[in-house]
Amino acid sequence: MEDLELLAQMLGGDEKAFTELVARYNSTLIRVARYYVGSDASAEDVAQETWIAVIRGVSSFEGRSTFKTWLFHILVNRARSVGSREHRMIAVDPNESSGLAPSRFDQGGMWREPPVPFTDVIENGMVNQRIVQLVREAISLLPEPQQAVVTLRDVEGLSTKEVADLLELSEANARVILHRGRTRVRADVESKMKERET
Repeated sequence: MEDLELLAQMLGGDEKAFTELVARYNSTLIRVARYYVGSDASAEDVAQETWIAVIRGVSSFEGRSTFKTWLFHILVNRARSVGSREHRMIAVDPNESSGLAPSRFDQGGMWREPPVPFTDVIENGMVNQRIVQLVREAISLLPEPQQAVVTLRDVEGLSTKEVADLLELSEANARVILHRGRTRVRADVESKMKERET
């Protein structure tokens, strides 16, 4: 069921619709809140406060953005407040390792062993499920802010601009962080897949 349908049912007093929305988004809310606050417990509190704000403000939701974007805006505002951060800019270290082994490139910087798209190595549904599981595990191991950026962009499907706005990053900065996060996820998944083959 679409978010807006659940929202309409929630407005009509259907508690199950609200429960479905919580099940759909709560773990992501906690992960994103963790970017701003100092502990897992604080992140859980922020997520809970966000749901309370949704209940109180759902009748004023005008639909100018998606429900998901509205929800994350509420979360980020509350997380910033709790984390006492008025402004957040992540400095990008140009010397930070990309996560790719230098041995994969020749002296001219060209690929010796180019990455193979995951879709080319998927043989069946079981392999696909395993890859999804490995990707989720790899995302959970990313450092902040990479975990927040990759989660919002690639898991939740927000645009790069929406992610940048939510996390108060420049779009260029968000793209660099996203690229580095994706690179780490890919390297981690490729490494684990090769381990299974040997």
